[in-house]
Amino acid sequence: MKPKNLIKSLNERISALRSETEARGETFYQGASRINLAGFPPKEHWDDWISLEPIKGTGKRKETHYMLVPTTCFNCQSSCGLMAYVDRDSMEVRKFEGNPEHAASRGRNCAKGPATLNQITDPDRILYPMKRVGERGEGKWARISWDEALDTLAERIRNAMLEDRREEIMYHVGREGEDGFTESIFKAWGMDCINTHTNICSAAGRTGLQYWMGFDRPSNDFANAEVILLTSAHLESGHYFNPHAQRIIEAKKRGARLIVVDVRLSNTSTHADEWVSPYPGSEAAIFLCVARHIIKTKAYNREFMRRWWNWQEFMETLHGDDEVTFENFEARLAEVYADYTFEYAAAESQVDIAQIKAVAEIIAGSGTRLCTQNWRSAAAGNLGGWQVPRTLFLLNALLGAVGTEGGTAPNAWNKFVPKNPMDTKHPNWWNEITFPQEFPLSVNEMSFLLPHFLKEGRGTIDTYFTRVYNPVWTNPGGFDWLEVLTDESKVGLHAAMTPTWNETAHFADLVLPMGHASERHDLVSMETHNGRWISFRQPVARVARERLGETINDSRETNPGEVWEENEFWFDLTWRIDHDGSLGIRQHVESRIEPGRPMGMNEYYAWIFENSVPGLPEAAEAEGLSPLDYMRRYGNFEVEAGQSSNGERKPYSGHYETAMDADALDGENVDALGRVFTYKPTDSGQRVNPAADPQGRLPVGVKIGETIHKGFPTPSGRLEFYSSTLAQWGWPEYALPTYIKSHIHREKLNSDQMPLIPTFRLPTQVHTRGANSKWLNELAHNNPVWMNPVDAQRLGIVDGGRIRVHADLGYFVAEAWVTQGIRPGVIACSHHMGRWQFSATADQQQRVMQTDIENSAPGQWSLKPVASESPMAPKRGRDANRVWWTAVGVHQNLTFGVHPDPVSGQHCWHQGVRVEAAQADDVPGQIHVDLEKSHAIYQDWMSRTRPARQVSPDGNRRPKWMLRPMKPGGNAYQLPKEGS
Repeated sequence: MKPKNLIKSLNERISALRSETEARGETFYQGASRINLAGFPPKEHWDDWISLEPIKGTGKRKETHYMLVPTTCFNCQSSCGLMAYVDRDSMEVRKFEGNPEHAASRGRNCAKGPATLNQITDPDRILYPMKRVGERGEGKWARISWDEALDTLAERIRNAMLEDRREEIMYHVGREGEDGFTESIFKAWGMDCINTHTNICSAAGRTGLQYWMGFDRPSNDFANAEVILLTSAHLESGHYFNPHAQRIIEAKKRGARLIVVDVRLSNTSTHADEWVSPYPGSEAAIFLCVARHIIKTKAYNREFMRRWWNWQEFMETLHGDDEVTFENFEARLAEVYADYTFEYAAAESQVDIAQIKAVAEIIAGSGTRLCTQNWRSAAAGNLGGWQVPRTLFLLNALLGAVGTEGGTAPNAWNKFVPKNPMDTKHPNWWNEITFPQEFPLSVNEMSFLLPHFLKEGRGTIDTYFTRVYNPVWTNPGGFDWLEVLTDESKVGLHAAMTPTWNETAHFADLVLPMGHASERHDLVSMETHNGRWISFRQPVARVARERLGETINDSRETNPGEVWEENEFWFDLTWRIDHDGSLGIRQHVESRIEPGRPMGMNEYYAWIFENSVPGLPEAAEAEGLSPLDYMRRYGNFEVEAGQSSNGERKPYSGHYETAMDADALDGENVDALGRVFTYKPTDSGQRVNPAADPQGRLPVGVKIGETIHKGFPTPSGRLEFYSSTLAQWGWPEYALPTYIKSHIHREKLNSDQMPLIPTFRLPTQVHTRGANSKWLNELAHNNPVWMNPVDAQRLGIVDGGRIRVHADLGYFVAEAWVTQGIRPGVIACSHHMGRWQFSATADQQQRVMQTDIENSAPGQWSLKPVASESPMAPKRGRDANRVWWTAVGVHQNLTFGVHPDPVSGQHCWHQGVRVEAAQADDVPGQIHVDLEKSHAIYQDWMSRTRPARQVSPDGNRRPKWMLRPMKPGGNAYQLPKEGS
């Protein structure tokens, strides 16, 4: 039978089986979102599920008894549900499948979920605490005890506290994979010490949304949309890839239209009704052209705009001579975007004008069921890229597709973060090295500039933690990181918290083995769809043994070697820092059940589930379980539920239209634009936005007519088409959604340069955590440079040929993939590839590229694969003889200088590059970098900033209403006096 006919036959048989089952009155397994799954073990058999499995080489099968224990995947931010199959005889995890009780993933996983098995059985993983015994980067280590590691760290951190050197402690984290625990630990320490990866990731995407609605992330109701507009490869590698992909495809099956704006013909683009391939950086010009079309044809939602846009503020500020009427605003709005014609958009984007017109018609007809998403993509690549999501959301705001069924909502409406028992407050000081004065409007910490700040003498770091983060490999300018991490005068002690070796851990002083998804506790909730849920990551071997009646007090009792989990680690370290209670810290982690010792995991999570998750105690009681046992049993809980037209649960909580009880407002008063304030003091432990106005009033709502509505957490309480924040903080030219020409715009490149797009990734790779996953590397193990045949012919490049790509700091050597899947005049190279280590330490991690690194002169660095060894040559492990490939790609980020956007702080990833055929002795993966260029590029981009000292309208470091991790209290926001 031909493959196409076989697939058709199988689909028909599955449909028939479903019909037969339903006719008998039986049902498939119904998960939390009412999605039927055939063949999943019924939950009443999860304690003893019998599976018939083959006996190798005999042709026979045997019964294997499993316990099924849920946990949460840790291989991307989606946090999908996993179900671990624990062999009841050996107590080993044999496989992972999806958890049908998980409201977002609904029992389904991508390749990264099952690959967790590779990670926990990785023969090269780190199993014991290690201490450096040679020079940093020399690769010499000695095994130590956890007590020695903890006491070393505790002494340094305690001394820093006592000597008022709090700014010298730094916790540098990538994907945290949890909500609130670690932040509470550092609040207990009184430290503003968290440094995240966000400004190399999603800062620009967040910025564009925050200026509109006060929330920095979207929540997409893809399942109910009529038109889905993606500026990304969202179906395959988006932020919430699996949960979003399911719902996008369901919407397409229902008849929704999918528009994908992407330079590449990604897997997502192949599913699109319209694939729009623009010149990179021109996306905002297209969106503003569509906005002009909506305005010109009066397809906009007039009543929604009248109620919820801050059009009155726009008129009074920019058009004070006009009568402030909505009709006059409509006229001015048309003037603002009059120049964004179809012809202009086509010229900027190099997209056919007919396609832009067709896309504009589709979007204009979507009404309130337009669902849009950008996240990283174009926002992260370009100078001014934050205007891409701002102009994209303009389309939602014009159509009223905000918080509607099938529209785009603020993330906080569909994310749930429970209160924990640590009872901590925000620190009362400001960390200048993470939030420097040059970037008063940056969404998150300026983490990727840290090496330059340290080299400039802005500070030193006494104790530096890296966790789920690999800055030497992930960040631009990795050799700058290498130089700083090997300089003990700049970084006193570096503790790498990681389950596997990585490029940054090579330069650590302590390497501390932390657990994978099935070896740790975390709580996580993501805004994957219109529903609120909470998921429990847990150490499955521990839970399985507890089901059998054992008492387990520490995850190290059931994890391999001495692998620990962060939660227990942080509790223990906190206790040792304040060993005598004199610092007032240990009380936050002290057990309420057994005073005099830190809380255990059962106590900590039991308190949360009993006191902070609405509806969970009742649901647990209905099954005769405690709330903790319920979550250990099912791994996921839907906090709120409602129904939409397609049956999916849709709470639409926190709606801006929600009416507030005026009697509950103490000292209520309303300004001329309808913003409602109160003088009522807030509970110090309450999660509030301390955006007090100069009189100390707190904004609490918006008055429309006689009703006070909840509104949005923006200065006006409305959607801000006009941003007074941008206008008052030094960027009035960007106060409205507009188009900023990228740093790789054609006008800014030399005649021999072309844009390089390095921001996309393949769906099977795991940021920095997948290097030792054999299954994932087999699926994707190389990152050739995408090149259109037109450019290949012009440059004399053949498919598979080796090329040199000259970027900011130097060049890298890669293979060319000549394909029609990318527009002419642009090349692209995915990240997540080119993992390497020194040849001298090759026994640490076998499935990465072995390299020699040479520092031939000050600032001159070269990396070259060792020609005598296969770059993929595992020497041990049960899959060793199945590795058939040799390529591992190229670490292109080493050749990039830092490009901090002066508004958002986002690193602007796109590069203007020159491409030529490789030289005879060049090999793929080879790199050369000149760090003298690095500092010059840093200074050039820093010169574009407008520091708070120059632009602050109120003497503060940044606007108080804006989001900020570890948001300081007290007077910390005030700019220090000159010279202090």
